[in-house]
This record gives sequence, structure tokens and C-alpha cells, in this order.
Amino acid sequence: MEKKQDDGSNEIKYRGVKAMPFVIGNETFEKLGTIGTTSNLLVYLTTVFKMKSITATNFINVFNGTCNFGTLLGAFLSDAYFGRYKTLGFASVSSVIGMLALTLTAAITKLHPPQCKSDVNTECHGPTSWQLAFLLTSFGFLVVGAGGIRPCNLAFGADQFNPKTESGRKGVNSFFNWYYFTLTFAMMISLTAIVYVQSSVSWAIGLAIPSFLMFLSCIFFFAGSKIYVKIVPDHSPITRMAQVVVAAIKKRRLKLPDEPKMSMHNHIPSDSINSKLPYTNQLRFLNKASIITLDDEINLDGSASNPWGLCSIQQVEEVKCVVKVIPIWFSCVIYHIVLVQMHTYSIFQALQTDRSLTSHRNFKIPAASFPVFSMLSLTLWIPIYDRVMLPRARKVTKTEDGITILQKIGSGILLAIVTMIVSGLVEHKRKYIGTTQPTLGAEPRKGAISAMSSYWLVPQFTIAGISEGFTVIGQVEFYYKQFPENMRSFGGSFLFCGFAVASYLHSFLASVIVKITENATSNNWLPEDLNKGRLDYFYYMVAILELLNFVNFLVSAKWYKYKGEESKDLEVEINEV
Repeated sequence: MEKKQDDGSNEIKYRGVKAMPFVIGNETFEKLGTIGTTSNLLVYLTTVFKMKSITATNFINVFNGTCNFGTLLGAFLSDAYFGRYKTLGFASVSSVIGMLALTLTAAITKLHPPQCKSDVNTECHGPTSWQLAFLLTSFGFLVVGAGGIRPCNLAFGADQFNPKTESGRKGVNSFFNWYYFTLTFAMMISLTAIVYVQSSVSWAIGLAIPSFLMFLSCIFFFAGSKIYVKIVPDHSPITRMAQVVVAAIKKRRLKLPDEPKMSMHNHIPSDSINSKLPYTNQLRFLNKASIITLDDEINLDGSASNPWGLCSIQQVEEVKCVVKVIPIWFSCVIYHIVLVQMHTYSIFQALQTDRSLTSHRNFKIPAASFPVFSMLSLTLWIPIYDRVMLPRARKVTKTEDGITILQKIGSGILLAIVTMIVSGLVEHKRKYIGTTQPTLGAEPRKGAISAMSSYWLVPQFTIAGISEGFTVIGQVEFYYKQFPENMRSFGGSFLFCGFAVASYLHSFLASVIVKITENATSNNWLPEDLNKGRLDYFYYMVAILELLNFVNFLVSAKWYKYKGEESKDLEVEINEV
């Protein structure tokens, strides 16, 4: 039985390829707008709004964390009430408003602090309370936009194809390829052209460009409204998970039966899209939610009369799929601290190096553009891995996947440790040259610019990109395959929530280090002028944290059992009654 569309019809008319120009156009301009706005915010806050490095870093971390956490709420509202179409439409408009407001903070002089009179050793006035309030308002609209767009855009595009036909399945795969192509394209343009305009031409123009691009994204999105497949929201996976927990708590004193087939609820709705899962003894407490205690607990159609008091075995196993993922998710959260680091203090590193593109020093690479090296290494690594490494791995392991998903994630965590060690060594060299040899002037409010070429930063960004190719892409595959089919949008939110927690943890970690070391004899590790700090120590500390995290990941991976996998201790397959 098909779900109804918004117009109330039972039959779904898939337009597939016909809808793609609108969907892909919306995706392309949306990514150009959002990435073009957010990729250079750290530099914007420290230069235009005169924030200290630690303040701006914490600000960005909290902003990114809130955006990513917002995806959980966005996924819930989409699945339970509004549907993906309405959620995307509302979120897109909110993003446009937020970008326009942020552009105004750069274009109108009264909306940002005045320029400093001198580049160095001059007290600069920070933003007033109302300037900061206007800035936070713009960020608020951006948070709402990100919370609705990120968990829904990929799934909405896939909704346009019929999953029951071969052409529909091929269309979905093609859409995913185009989606990641547009993401790469948007990052390339944003981290180069748009960042250059912002840093070297005008912040007002540089922020107005992505605002206009986001406006075009809205135009493309709403232009295809008449041909979109708009699925009516069914139920929230969070509600189904809560029902299992509540029912298990209510029946916590009951003893699990020896014959689950005879005394446990095993109803599977006929319209369920989820694959059937075997009854398992892992997380046994949750199994009690399926124990039948009264005859009137079950309706004539086999469903539970009170879903908060009785849940099916299938529903319980679906919840287990999510709960079992949490230890792996936590390890990935700690891993993401490295990626957050590459977009914060590694940018400050770049600011105090020689960023000249040629020996004439007529053109400097914007500091915020350096993460493009991570993206380039990721883009180059994927085909090498897919065409060269993977076939060889298949011959060794004798499996179709070559290496398991968890092995892929673990490989990325190992490379994260290497990334931090290399970053620390490069920072030690940058500081040594910056304090012992003639410098190339000074960066406003930062300090002397080291004569060391910024190209020395490329290795750490390159290794980080390859690491991301293993762990982040591995996570996407992991959540997609291990979550129940009807929870895959929720699985996407799970990924973004991991990014959010990592942003908050990085902010907390940096603040604690500043607090502990600001009065230390060895000086503050993370001062405004990195030449007076010990950023290399901070990198090494994160490397140690990642090493401990890798050990924790190995323990969690050994305990984890893939969805539907038969275990040796107990896997009792229950046939549907």
C-alpha cells in the first residue's frame, strides 16, 4: 500500500529524470550559497567583528554544532508532521533571510565595529550588544535553514524515483552521484573564488554572492513544485523508539520466556518497508517490550492495541539497530575533533605563514581556502581506492566489500592521529622560522608572519582528506546499511549530530587549554599570536586523545554485530505467526 501524497491521491506518479533539473539546480545553488557563506566565517569574525581567536573559534563551533543538532529536530518535524517538501521550502527561505541579514552586517557600517586605526598593537573595539544581537539573529535563521535542509535534501531527491523499478533504482544511484558532484563543485567554488572575493575584494560583495545563489536555489526548488513526489509524513522513528523503551520499562519485572515464538508479539505490518530482523539476545532488556501479558493487547489485525505498552519483535530489533550504533558513533565524534581542528586553528596557522602564490608576492592564497587541499585529496583518493586498492583488498580478504565498514572507519581514525602529529611538526617549524628569522610583516591583531611557505600546510590537509574519505564516507555507508530502512533519514541526522558534538567538544577543549595555560610559565598554548603560543603542544594532545579513541573504537567494533548477522551465542529466528 503506497503512502498518500499531499493531494490525497493514493497513486504516486514518479517523474524521476524530469524532476532532476529542479532538484539538482536547487542542490547546486543551495550548496554554493551555504558553503560560500560559512567557509570563511572564522576570518570574518576575527577581522570585521574584531573577535579574539578563541572567541571566534568557540562562536563558530557553537554555530556549527547547533546547525548539526538542528537536523535531528528537522528530521523529526519532517517525518512526523510536515513532510520533506514543506520542510525544505521553509528551511530554504529561512536560509535566504539569514544570508541577507549576514550580508547587511558587512555592508552597513553601523552593523559592525569600526576599523582599527593601526594594524598592530592597537586596541580594537569589539561589537556592541545590538551589533552582536543582529549578527546572532542572522545566524539563527541560518540554523533553522540548515536544520531543515540537511536531513531532507538527499532523501527528497531519492523520493522522485520509483524504488520498485530497475530504472528508478538506477535513477537514485545517478542522483547520488550528481549530489556529491555538486557538493564537490560547490566547495571548490566557495573555497576559492567566493573566499577570495570576501577576503581580498569586499566582504559585502563576497557575502551578497552566496545570498543571491541561495535565492536562485529557492527559485529552482519552487519551480518544480507541480511535478515533485511529496510523500505525506507517516510517523517519527523517534516516537517508535520511545515506545519500545517505555514498554520495556513497564514490563521490566517480567521474565523473558524460553519460547519467544509462542508468547511474544511478532506482528509485521504488510506495508512495512523494513527488512525482517531476527530475534537476538543482545540488549536483552529491550526484548521485554514484546512480551504479551493480556489477550486484549492485540487488535484483530495483529497490531498492538496500546503501542506504548506492547511492541513487536521487529520494532524492538529496529531500536537495537540504533542503540548498538551509539558506541561507534561516540568514537566517530572524537574523531571529528580533528576535522574541526583543520577548519579552525589550522586556518590561523595559514594566516601567519607566507601565503604568496608566486615569488613576486602579488597574490596571496586566502587562509580559509586551505581546506580545499583536503577536498582535493579526498576527490583524488576515492577513484584510487575504488579502482586500485579495493580490487586488491578483495583478493586478499575474499569478500565483495574488500574491507568491512568498521575497518574502513578505523583506518580513518588512525590517519587522524597521523594528521595531528604532522600538524604539530609543521607548526613547530613555522614558529621557529617566525621567531628566529626575518618575517614578512604582520597579520592584523595576530603577529609576525613567518617566512615559512604555507605549502608546508598541504600535507596535513591532504592526510586529513584521505582520513575523511575513510571515516566520514564509511559512516554514511554504516548508518545507511545498519539503520532500518524507515530510519535512514534519522540516520543522516545521526551523522550530523556527531559533527555537532565534536564542534562543542573542540570548543570546550580549546577553552580549557586556554584557561589552564594562560598563566603558565610556558605561555598560553593558544594566544592571538601563535608565535607566542604552543599550538604544536595542542596538536600533540589531540593526537593522544585520538590514540585513546582508537583503542575505544577497537573495543566497540569487536562488540558490534552487523544488522541481521547471526551470532554464535544466540540467534533465534522467529517465523512470523
